[in-house]
Amino acid sequence: MIEDTILAGLVHNDEYARKVIPFLKEEYFDDFNEKEVFNQIQKYITKYNGLPTAEALGIAIGKIDTLNDDQYTGMIALVNNLKYDSKTDIDWIVDETEKFCQDRSIYNAVRQAILVLDGKVKDRDRGSIPDLLSTALGVSFDSNIGHDFIEDSLSRYDFYHHLEERVPFDLEYFNRITKGGLPNKSLSVCLAGTGVGKTMFMTHCAAANLMQGKRVLYITNEMAEERIAERIDANLMDITIDELGQIPKQDFISRMDRIKARTTGNLLIKEYPTASAGAAHFRHLLNELKLKKKFKPDIIYIDYLNICVSSRLKMGSNVNSYTYIKAIAEELRGLAVEFKLPIMTATQTTRSGFSNSDVGLEDTSESFGLPATADFMFALVSTEELEELGQLMVKQLKNRWGAIDNPRRFVIGVERAKMKLYDTEQTSQDDLMEDKSVMDDTKFGERQYEDERKGVFGKFKKDTSEWT
Repeated sequence: MIEDTILAGLVHNDEYARKVIPFLKEEYFDDFNEKEVFNQIQKYITKYNGLPTAEALGIAIGKIDTLNDDQYTGMIALVNNLKYDSKTDIDWIVDETEKFCQDRSIYNAVRQAILVLDGKVKDRDRGSIPDLLSTALGVSFDSNIGHDFIEDSLSRYDFYHHLEERVPFDLEYFNRITKGGLPNKSLSVCLAGTGVGKTMFMTHCAAANLMQGKRVLYITNEMAEERIAERIDANLMDITIDELGQIPKQDFISRMDRIKARTTGNLLIKEYPTASAGAAHFRHLLNELKLKKKFKPDIIYIDYLNICVSSRLKMGSNVNSYTYIKAIAEELRGLAVEFKLPIMTATQTTRSGFSNSDVGLEDTSESFGLPATADFMFALVSTEELEELGQLMVKQLKNRWGAIDNPRRFVIGVERAKMKLYDTEQTSQDDLMEDKSVMDDTKFGERQYEDERKGVFGKFKKDTSEWT
């Protein structure tokens, strides 16, 4: 029985005892002998800051003058039979003890609630039942009581110098601004107008992660699974989508064999109908994949956030788009934290943002709560000039891992027919910095321009229209 294992651990394993003794309660033990033995162990640890021996417990039990002979004999026998295997995994026994405490707490709360309903508890009424149950459901072995700034300084130093596990990009500037890639427990958002390249960006990154040996889960709420796979095929085989439909079967098979030989990773694509799935569905999918296919992804792509559903809110007359989209973003970020992995998704620009050559956070469609929740957010911008050069401009909008102005903007190369992105020459980045046509066309930028024109931030030379 788990009760015997717990009592044995309290007597024979100091590490285990110190982890669980603050959370164990007498009321969790139903058997009288187990209850009394636990009381004596708890009293000894509290008073002497150490574990009691069987002899010490025997003496303490002998001093309880309310015991009859059968109770005394039973308690002594219980103490003498407390055997503990030193090979027992400490994490396992702590987890089992936590589960025991949670189960017993809920059981006791339900039993107490029934007594309250029957009017057998004088100092409680029916209004106290929710508090009883919520307290029971909140039982947890969370031993973290805060970060001591002075005492925990060395652990803080180690944290500063710890290399956090990240999923890298195959694009130099993205790795630079994210300090090596996307860390676990993070939500990243790509902002772009219709047709600019949100899906292309995510399929390219998914293909790159696959070739890095990562396990990738791509969730699509918009396109069919085969259409997403088609883009990844074109990317990895380095052929256009049109050519993909024309190559012979044997050629296709040989190309796939070469891809398999170059990676140990795996990529799974899952399609959901538009506006029918959210974080709860994705959580179920992750659990199913782990159970049935032993597949635990290193990164998840969700195409895309605005056509997911919230697991907490139902879209209707009482819920506006700001609250609803923010709820979806919070749930997805919570999913990333729960499964300890990065999630990349995308969102649309507003109508004004679509024609804006320099997108800002205010151009996020439907909800400003989305950028408030995201850890990393960037915009993809396409203009006629950039299209002619085969480039996309990337603008940082939010970055919790570094300064968003280092650099604020950069360009990446694009081969749309092959669904590929690539690093451009440094001269392209230098040209971007000098290009006067790339102006901040946001409303803030327009106001700044007007202020500058009126002399608030600068003034015109009298004989020219140049700035001083």
